[in-house]
Amino acid sequence: MRRRKKTYESTEINWLTTYSDMVTLLLCFFVLLYAFSNLDTQKFKSVLASFQGGSGVLNGEQSLNTVSAEESLESIKELLEDYVESENLDKEITVTLEERGIVIRFMDRVLFDPGKADIKPESNEILDFIADVLNKDEFKNKLIKVEGHADTTPVDPSDGFPTNWELSAIRATNVLRYLVENKGIEGDRISSSGYSYYRPIAPNDTKENKAKNRRVDIVILNSIYEKNEP
Repeated sequence: MRRRKKTYESTEINWLTTYSDMVTLLLCFFVLLYAFSNLDTQKFKSVLASFQGGSGVLNGEQSLNTVSAEESLESIKELLEDYVESENLDKEITVTLEERGIVIRFMDRVLFDPGKADIKPESNEILDFIADVLNKDEFKNKLIKVEGHADTTPVDPSDGFPTNWELSAIRATNVLRYLVENKGIEGDRISSSGYSYYRPIAPNDTKENKAKNRRVDIVILNSIYEKNEP
């Protein structure tokens, strides 16, 4: 009888050990789920991007550099937001952090008069501040894109532009030239594009929406997207 009792007690102890292991594993599983749910998406993508080749080995130095680069984007965003707020430009300029990087959006008539591509003199101060930020030592390796956009309203040929393609492209190019020629931005880190009305942010069905689509974006690229640039 004693031998049977010992066997029973041994079986009970083994069962409790297995149960404890299962509970511990479940706890770890839910902790991981919670951690992933609060993970910074940009930094997570940066870490994933640091896996190179088929070996599956994480390059620690590259991972740290990538994460540091994303933190520098946050720093740029804060500087620009503070400037926009201090100058009461929040209705004319927006600063957002998107997947491809920081997008500084100049709405409608901030930089240009209607149908024109010459930068308004009063907006030079804004471009000066942006250039001064991008020329800081900690940000001087960031690549920049300048993108011109228009609405569907046909241009007036007397203004010198056959279509919205030319208008949007020349506006973007003039911003690029100002940053390079007047503010010393290195030419190999900046490019410009004109998209006419083919990349709207609102339907071109009302006067208000068309005003939203007439814009120039300065994009400070995320390090992941820099690889796709010439």
